[in-house]
Amino acid sequence: MIGLFWITEESVHLGAEPEGQGRGVRLTPEGLEAVGADQRGSWAWADVRAVDVHHVQVRASTGWLMHSVADTVLDLGAGIGEAPPPFELHVRTATDETAELTVHCAVPGGYVQSEYELSLELLHRFVDGTADVARLLEWGRAEGGATTPWRPAREALLRSWATN
Repeated sequence: MIGLFWITEESVHLGAEPEGQGRGVRLTPEGLEAVGADQRGSWAWADVRAVDVHHVQVRASTGWLMHSVADTVLDLGAGIGEAPPPFELHVRTATDETAELTVHCAVPGGYVQSEYELSLELLHRFVDGTADVARLLEWGRAEGGATTPWRPAREALLRSWATN
């Protein structure tokens, strides 16, 4: 997980990668695709005019750390914990079609403010064609998507993807 992006060797998702009946959004170099139960559609980047993210839980870095540690202890110790909250991605196309998609947060306690802002910048760069999802996929293949780097490394990756 890097910012709002869930990156594996094979795919990039906004928020958590959906499992079972979960909902989500897969990003590809060609565009974005709604995935999961009761959620369908795909849009080429060239046809997308805007994306807006709504209702994302954002925290200061210390609050995020304390909440994440508490959730991990609860999950491991008692098998209980808070389910990751949903948020929305609104996709507007050149034909003024608007799709409201549900995405689940990859982190139960919400995202760190700085990573959230960098993620939005990168997402908007995908829309305007000045950044490419392929760079995230390359990182996923090289790193195996099996680990989440420390926050300074995540922020550096987001900056480099958004600027090059």
